[in-house]
Amino acid sequence: MPDHDLLTRHTKAWLARVIIGHGLCPFAKSEFDKGSIHYAVIDAPDQGQQLEQVMAQCRALDEDAEKETSLLIFPQGLSEFHDFVELLRRANALLKREGYEGVYQFASFHPDYCFGDASAEDPANYTNRSPYPMLHILREAGVEAALEGFASPENIPSRNIQLTQELGLAAMQDLLADCYK
Repeated sequence: MPDHDLLTRHTKAWLARVIIGHGLCPFAKSEFDKGSIHYAVIDAPDQGQQLEQVMAQCRALDEDAEKETSLLIFPQGLSEFHDFVELLRRANALLKREGYEGVYQFASFHPDYCFGDASAEDPANYTNRSPYPMLHILREAGVEAALEGFASPENIPSRNIQLTQELGLAAMQDLLADCYK
């Protein structure tokens, strides 16, 4: 059985050092500092059970306005990136079917994340590479509110690509590896 505290500690280190430390998500620091990010380790090994847990986490957010967002950590069953992409596809369909479209959205992260048009060695993939497969449940209202006060949010992805490519593959690999310490 995975050590939930260790998985959460690695995830928090990744958020602090990579995502917040390099400004990949300009909205993460505020929620991280407020403690409004919920971390859930999803132990279920198969996708059916994983999807049930994803929806349970959406319902938990419904019931707790203090938590702005949830990071779901999947230590089992999704080590292959294509399996993770399939889970994401099914989770998005389930989100719609369960009436959560427009309420929540997912951001996805995986240790082997690779954009469709990128090589596996492209440092830009590290904008979505994480210590473990993860789904990030975001409240759409919170995303909209954060974007209102941010100039040119459409430039965030291109800025992140430029930054990671300037840092280079070795630096991005080291940043991710440091999260396990």
